[in-house]
Amino acid sequence: MNISTPEPLEEFEPGEIERGRLLFAGECTFMLGVAGLDQIPETETAEIAFAGRSNVGKSSLINALTGRGSLARTSHTPGRTQQINFFDLSSRLTIADLPGYGYARAPKDEVAKWTRLVNAYLKGRRTLVRVMLLIDARHGIKDVDRKIMKMLDDAAVSYQVVLTKADKLKEKERIAVVSKTATELATHVAAYPFLHLCSSHKGSGIETLRADIGRIAGN
Repeated sequence: MNISTPEPLEEFEPGEIERGRLLFAGECTFMLGVAGLDQIPETETAEIAFAGRSNVGKSSLINALTGRGSLARTSHTPGRTQQINFFDLSSRLTIADLPGYGYARAPKDEVAKWTRLVNAYLKGRRTLVRVMLLIDARHGIKDVDRKIMKMLDDAAVSYQVVLTKADKLKEKERIAVVSKTATELATHVAAYPFLHLCSSHKGSGIETLRADIGRIAGN
């Protein structure tokens, strides 16, 4: 994937790319899935969380990052992930796969329960260093995303946008959505200024996202 202008996509040195590759080449294991705050594990490693609208591609992205096709369960049914799933990456990083927001084929009380769980987790997790907020590149930031962004801004929780499914767009469309998204992110106090443009299907953008996560984890 060729983006004509690198901004606001961050650049990485070859050594950082390799360190990111090595980080995700390590053993990645499923720890547990939790449906309540009292079940969330105590960890000491840095933690990143993947959040986004239902069916935005969180599980597919985690699988692409780790090079494991079925580590995180994927589904074409929105709202399939109904708990927070935790993964341990070589005892160096904890990954949290959050339930999708915005739609779910479940009773409203169940959706409300997941929403309360995710919000409480995001606001109070001591080891959480960054939220990767996934946005479908075909649609851009929606009002349902803005609600999460405002909550993260208010809670001073650092988050970074990852535009997914970029292979579905033509190059001019990709450039336009990157520019538009970056402009909006500049108005949010907790948003990281650089974003990522990825395709789990094509593998584009994966190595730079690995490198960035490697930076976050201090590797």
